[in-house]
Amino acid sequence: MQNFEQIRAHVAAHYPVTTNDPYLLGIEISIANGQRRQGIFLTELEGEDQRKYLRVSTSIAPMTGIDAKRALSFNWEQRVGYLAQSTLDGVPYLQLCENRPYTGLTAAEVDRLVLEIGGLGDGLERAFSAGGDVF
Repeated sequence: MQNFEQIRAHVAAHYPVTTNDPYLLGIEISIANGQRRQGIFLTELEGEDQRKYLRVSTSIAPMTGIDAKRALSFNWEQRVGYLAQSTLDGVPYLQLCENRPYTGLTAAEVDRLVLEIGGLGDGLERAFSAGGDVF
């Protein structure tokens, strides 16, 4: 995968697309044998060294009422994925994200990231929303 358009073509051929903008692709994956769904966003980032990165992210929960210490402790224990805060429609949300350089990125790795961030994000969403499935 050399650029975002190659990533877009691959991902759009395998998952339902919900958002299709320049350098932003939203998809929805099925989790728990179709019982739950998780929205995933793929975006292109540029590093300080001008290298391109793919960010795979998913919303977890609104930040209101979330214990930051609990979230940061969870983040520390993870081998994949990072917790971050992003504002959607003026509301701060806890996000799970992973950034990967395009160098060496394969279609199989993109699929693995989508499924891993989606599954982990859904589990976090359930934990933070008492079993809800908003995202």
